[in-house]
Amino acid sequence: MKKLVYGLLALLLLGFVPSKQGLNNADKELVVTEMTRTSKKLLKIIKGLSSEQLNFKASPESWSVAECVEHIAISESSIFSVVEKAVQVPADASKRKEVKFTDDEVIGVMLNRKNKAKAPSAIEPSGKFGSHKETIKAFVAKRKQNIKYAKKTKDNLRNHYGEMSFGTLDGVQLMVFISAHSERHTLQIKEIMNNENFPKN
Repeated sequence: MKKLVYGLLALLLLGFVPSKQGLNNADKELVVTEMTRTSKKLLKIIKGLSSEQLNFKASPESWSVAECVEHIAISESSIFSVVEKAVQVPADASKRKEVKFTDDEVIGVMLNRKNKAKAPSAIEPSGKFGSHKETIKAFVAKRKQNIKYAKKTKDNLRNHYGEMSFGTLDGVQLMVFISAHSERHTLQIKEIMNNENFPKN
């Protein structure tokens, strides 16, 4: 009889343990697909650029291609730290009402190059990685880690939240934001390369 009582008690207690099922298939596919796509897009556009092309600036105050890539690489870790902080707080589905954006709107906000914003000093390019080659290696390594996290995490990121400058995002949207951020600056790189004074080789 005691075993039966203890067994029922254990089942009741397990019912109060927060679910740690991880991302559902649709959310996992969204994050992995977007992160893979935008990574390939960046690496393709910068492949084979000369030193002169990488360091060309349209104006003294603007960024070069190399500086854009460095900013992306630094931000890959910096923005992911928001995800790490988000999952340290217990999951709370009731807070979803604070999320005002759809996934597509998060991407849209980032890809709208008309919305200009100055990067915080902590993620401004400063030659942190020592060379463009090392910068790319750092980006690729961190992007792979972030994709692996999306595939393996046991946290339901939809019920964890982080604050960005334009509002509250859930954890999946934060991962999408990382990807869209890199694409935003890939578009900036395209703008630099389309400048009439951009070196031919």
